[in-house]
Amino acid sequence: MNVPSDTDGRDDDALWASLMLRAQDGDRGAYHALLRAIAPYLRAIAHRYLGRGDDAEDAVQDVLLVMHGIRHTYERGRPFKPWLGTIARRRCIDLLRRRAYRLRHELDAMDDAELHADPGHDPETSMASADDAGMLHDAVAALPLRQREAIRLLRLSELTLQEASVRSEQSVGSLKVAVHRAFKSLQRTFAKERSRD
Repeated sequence: MNVPSDTDGRDDDALWASLMLRAQDGDRGAYHALLRAIAPYLRAIAHRYLGRGDDAEDAVQDVLLVMHGIRHTYERGRPFKPWLGTIARRRCIDLLRRRAYRLRHELDAMDDAELHADPGHDPETSMASADDAGMLHDAVAALPLRQREAIRLLRLSELTLQEASVRSEQSVGSLKVAVHRAFKSLQRTFAKERSRD
């Protein structure tokens, strides 16, 4: 994984170390200047680990909070950037682990039976019973390609997960995630339409 090097920007390191030492001595202005100065560096690390989304911004805020809580542990004379980079990388890895844990539990909660459950409880049937198949067609067509394909294979063609996996050349897990996200998206679309009526 290509992460900003701790040896890049030695001038930054000296400036940041100086600001941290002043902040440890109670200089609030120096502390605020430090926070502004390190934010782009932290954001670059978070983007490399987590992409450019809410998780990356959450990671930056998390790192700043952690640093605030342990700022007294920074030792005078030691390079600041490696100290900060270690904190940032560990927090990003923790966020990645939490993301994987959530996804694993989401997938575990879905099984083949759920994907082919009684159609009376899914958005597709709700819309058909409301004689609004056109809206359903448009909503499905607006889904991202993988989600559209998952709906087509698992709901419309009524294939099993294994059959759909072979036909789509996607893993069973990927199909589960795609169909779950597709259903959530369809539910949001239909809820918006119902709220307009």
